[in-house]
Amino acid sequence: MTATDLKKSPSPAAPPAGHVPSAARLLWLHLRSRRVPSALSGLLACGVTLCLGLNFHWFSSGDAAAEVPMLLEAGAAAIVVVTVHSPFGEPEKATGRWLPVLRVGLALVLCGAAIGLMAAGAAVGYDPKADVGLADGTLPVVRNILGFAGVGLLCSLVTGGLLAWIGPLAYQAACQFALIAHYTEPYTWASRPPADRGGWIAAMVAFAIGLIAFTIRGPRTRPSGE
Repeated sequence: MTATDLKKSPSPAAPPAGHVPSAARLLWLHLRSRRVPSALSGLLACGVTLCLGLNFHWFSSGDAAAEVPMLLEAGAAAIVVVTVHSPFGEPEKATGRWLPVLRVGLALVLCGAAIGLMAAGAAVGYDPKADVGLADGTLPVVRNILGFAGVGLLCSLVTGGLLAWIGPLAYQAACQFALIAHYTEPYTWASRPPADRGGWIAAMVAFAIGLIAFTIRGPRTRPSGE
């Protein structure tokens, strides 16, 4: 062996077959730590419940035609915001600059999944011949889920992720009361008709503020989780 051979650095070993890139593995671990698979199962259950409710006429008339879908939409938003909880607590905030990107990305993807699964449930349960379908169509599904999710994200800044579900469910209770009492204020957007501009503006403002604040600050955490 010569001196020239010693100076040569060994060639890097080839990655084994089926090797998963580290970025993909870290992303998967992040999703697992947020219980995303369980959240998707819960969102699917909300969509199936909406479909069954339409098929079996559980809320086909009266106030229930708007109240029950509103409750399911708030439940879907509650499932979304609970996933913001980190089991690692404050140390996770020092893991790198990609954490805010993961926060906003995961929130948007789960909100989209919630809207898609609820809309799919409404579409499967829709039967024009039997006059079965959502009373106001699927537009309120988008508005209400995003608005309730914004409330939940804001709530997570104070309560933490595990209790963030309180925000959407409490706010939908206020909207239920507004629906029964025939209030017309735009901040009770879930009780407003689908074409109500003020309701859309209020819901989108709540979602935007909640998403931005959550992305920048993150949920309230303790040193070792909740």
